[in-house]
Amino acid sequence: MTRVPFTASCSTSIHKCCLVNTINIGTTSLAAFPNSLALPFVPHTKTTIVRRISVVAMSDLSKSTVLVTGAGGRTGQIVYKKLKERSDQFNARGLVRTQESKEKINGDDSVYIGDIRNTETIVSSIQGIDALIILTSGVPKMKPGFDPAKGGRPEFYFEDGANPEQVDWIGQKNQIDAAKAAGVKQIVVVGSMGGTNLDHPLNSLGNGNILVWKRKAEQYLADSGIPYTIIRAGGLQDKEGGIRELLVGKDDELLQTETRTIARADVAEVCLQALKFEEAKFKAFDLASKPEGTGEPTKDFKALFSQITTTF
Repeated sequence: MTRVPFTASCSTSIHKCCLVNTINIGTTSLAAFPNSLALPFVPHTKTTIVRRISVVAMSDLSKSTVLVTGAGGRTGQIVYKKLKERSDQFNARGLVRTQESKEKINGDDSVYIGDIRNTETIVSSIQGIDALIILTSGVPKMKPGFDPAKGGRPEFYFEDGANPEQVDWIGQKNQIDAAKAAGVKQIVVVGSMGGTNLDHPLNSLGNGNILVWKRKAEQYLADSGIPYTIIRAGGLQDKEGGIRELLVGKDDELLQTETRTIARADVAEVCLQALKFEEAKFKAFDLASKPEGTGEPTKDFKALFSQITTTF
């Protein structure tokens, strides 16, 4: 047999985008490969070459690239950390607003800096991702001078340019639009319970109507055509996750019970699990947990998502 050198346009490495056509070829001869495929000649059998390419391709394509925005926040940090820890499943990306936030989470090149109120600054972080987890939110600040010893209630305000309309509505809308333009396959957004009640106390903080604007963004997502998962969390707690039975509900029904809270770590876990199951797509639900020590810790997330019937 005469060996014929195989030449192509690239000489150094095989890009993952060139590997798609090799997965199902079996032992097809080298002549059947497209001329544009960069493949240096290797003195092995044609079967060995194809199998090597296939293994690399399957390994790379099995991982999802996921961006979490608001990665510098208290819940966002947990989601980003979980993504990084599961590098066999996910290529993690984070989006924060400042260099300080990036340093706080020990961000490497996978952490981008951008302002969700300005679409141009977030496009690069969204390009090439498979899924988006939105954890951005307006944050009310307490006005100085409050003295709890004197009684009364503290007053709150939102910084200029960072009120709920700008962050929770316009900022989320910008993310959804950019994700849709980039062909993102799924968006998970974390909101809050209480949105069915216009008089909910959260709406009065800084006169921001934060739940109103969150619901507006959630409705926009539900109407976008992108597969989505909307998680409306109960009161967030800085506690260990994975040790409680999780509860799902609808229309703020859980707020009428004694189970109205949930650990941030559990919310973060549900975000990641929602990317793994079809049962989580096109669903919107309230999320809380039983107190620690009661019930069985939730492990079967497919079953959890299967309980949900509400789409908004």
